[in-house]
Amino acid sequence: MKKDIILAGVGGQGILSVAAVIGLAAIEENLFVKQAEVHGMSQRGGAVLSHLRISDHEIYSDLIPYGKADMILSVEPMEALRYMPFLFSEGWLITNSVPYINIPDYPDIDNLLREIRALPHSLAIDADAAARELKAPKSSNIIIVGAASPYLDISYNSLEKGIKKIFGKKGKDVIDLNLRALSIGRELALSETVS
Repeated sequence: MKKDIILAGVGGQGILSVAAVIGLAAIEENLFVKQAEVHGMSQRGGAVLSHLRISDHEIYSDLIPYGKADMILSVEPMEALRYMPFLFSEGWLITNSVPYINIPDYPDIDNLLREIRALPHSLAIDADAAARELKAPKSSNIIIVGAASPYLDISYNSLEKGIKKIFGKKGKDVIDLNLRALSIGRELALSETVS
């Protein structure tokens, strides 16, 4: 088993939490994990990129070469496309369909989504609307993890355990909210007609 994942978004969207949940889930399954430092602006609104590598055998490098990522997991559609050179030809791109418009010349969202949907394997969901419906607007990152869960080769139960470990100090209500966000994301992915 090997899964190389590019995590993308902008500062403030919880990319570190996404990496931690998936990484802890992989460790729960006795897999090897390497994560590159998060690259980009730590301030709210700056581009953020992280490499997350998971395998059943030792991993020697924390960086994913161009064309070798099995998945791009993004909380922002333009950031998903920014890192397309990393994606393997049969890899999955899973993203929030709602833009975080932080620049005056942000590309046309319809064109961005058309490019994403033209890929052999892609899923773009409105994680922001799902998060608002959950009354937890900051949970769109965990909703995206849930949407990726059918394609991660990590058990859903292990992802739940990762959430419990990451959010454990914040109390039962926060854990339950994030578990619900994970579940909603998975339900959205399984109900979508994906390419």
